[in-house]
Amino acid sequence: MSNVEIAVASFGEGFSCSQAVLSAFAPDLDLERQTALRLASAFGGGMARMAQTCGAVTGALMVIGLKHGHVTAEDRATKEMTYALVRQFVDEFRARNSALLCRDLLGCDIGTAEGMQLFRKKGLDTLVCSRLVRDAAEILERLV
Repeated sequence: MSNVEIAVASFGEGFSCSQAVLSAFAPDLDLERQTALRLASAFGGGMARMAQTCGAVTGALMVIGLKHGHVTAEDRATKEMTYALVRQFVDEFRARNSALLCRDLLGCDIGTAEGMQLFRKKGLDTLVCSRLVRDAAEILERLV
C-alpha cells in the first residue's frame, strides 16, 4: 500500500486526520508508528477539536519537519529550504481546498456543540476529512 492509501485507511480506522497523515509516513522517517500516533494526537480536529489549522495540514508539516528540518541553530539554509517546502505544501493544499482552517474546510465549527452535531449529521468525516487526508498525503508523496 502507498502512504496515501495507508493515511486514508488509518483515518477510516478512527485515527484523527493528523495522526493518519503523520503515521503513514512514519516508516520513511525512522519513526515508530506508535510514536507518530502519540505525537500527532493533539492536532486532530484543527488542534484538539478547536477547528483551527486542519489536522491533515499539521500532520503534513510534521512530516516535512521530520524529514527536512534543521537540527543546529546556525543551519539557516536547511531552515529556509524547509520553510520553502512548507509554503509549497500549503499553497497546493489551499489551491485544492481553498482554505487551511478546519472550520472553513468543513463549513462548521466542531469546537462547538452545534458544529459537532452538524459535522456528525452530515457525515463530514467521510465526505470532507477523508479527502483532506488524501490530498495532504498526495502532496507529501511528491514533496518528500
